[in-house]
Amino acid sequence: MYLVPTLDEIRQQILRDYQSINPTIDISVDSDTFARASSLAAVAEGLYAHQKWLIKQFFPDSSDTEYLEKHAGLRGLRRKNATYADGQATVTGLTGAVIAAEIQIKTDDNRFYQTTQAVTIGESGTAVVNIKSLAMGSQQNVNKATAASFMSAPTGVQSDVVITKVTGGTDAETDASLLARLLELIRRPPAGGNKYDYKNWALEVDGVDAAYVYPLRRGLGTVDIAITSNNALPSDDTVTRCQNYIDIVRPVTAVESRVVKPDVTQINFDIKVKVDGLTLPAITATINSGLTAYFDTLRPGDDLIVSQLEAIVSDIVGVVDRRFTTPTANRKADVINKIEWFRLGNVTVTELLNE
Repeated sequence: MYLVPTLDEIRQQILRDYQSINPTIDISVDSDTFARASSLAAVAEGLYAHQKWLIKQFFPDSSDTEYLEKHAGLRGLRRKNATYADGQATVTGLTGAVIAAEIQIKTDDNRFYQTTQAVTIGESGTAVVNIKSLAMGSQQNVNKATAASFMSAPTGVQSDVVITKVTGGTDAETDASLLARLLELIRRPPAGGNKYDYKNWALEVDGVDAAYVYPLRRGLGTVDIAITSNNALPSDDTVTRCQNYIDIVRPVTAVESRVVKPDVTQINFDIKVKVDGLTLPAITATINSGLTAYFDTLRPGDDLIVSQLEAIVSDIVGVVDRRFTTPTANRKADVINKIEWFRLGNVTVTELLNE
């Protein structure tokens, strides 16, 4: 590997050349020769730096953002855009009151959504309405019930709204993600519609950050592709766009390719612990954090191993003993009747008494 010389090394080379031409020349620090050599060395150092930067742009894994996009563009790849989130909200009001489409909803932290269809409140006094975020990005996702309010409540409808769950919002694709897709395409070029082709096609769609392919799951000529967004369920719009795109690019000989959401199974925990030096609320928060990190590594179709979960709790500083009341047995993901995806549910932590 060629090492770029430093300014001092370049200057010494120039001074040596001066001396080789005129052995009596003054090359001391305060001499004119030294000053000229310093200015020439500074110029040469800049040229070396530019050459070093230029070489990096030749290869996608070391190039800057602009040139990474050029490398990707040459192979038909583009950076994926941010996407909107969609989901549902629960509204309350008088029976028969109508919530029209495009009514805006605002949360306390200044996130804005709007209804996407007209809904009539039933006899129960409540209704579930589909909503969509007005801004793009993962910050628009709502993972737990969140209080909100209508910007202008329809007649007979209360202003208070509860957003139950909103998913599918994603940020613009990062350089790391674009590079990973490009390297995958270089290392594993299209092969006429194998499982890797379907994965790469799905990952080209805005809002899809992971795809899992199940060939022949429903018989010969069938392919199922489970997709996720931000390690969560994608929006219906993302699923539709992904399905439409794959239908265009897949081989015409394929019988059917189906893009689906994974089937989420919430795993609730009931854990008893004996602690030393820490309070139960502090241990509960740490356990929640550890279990969340574990479930973030699970992909659709992965099995649930209870001993691994027990090890997470046992390794927490301050936990002397632990006992899992729920779950107590491993869970095997069902990928025959559905594409099961284990996700963290409610976690209850209580004190383990001496028994």
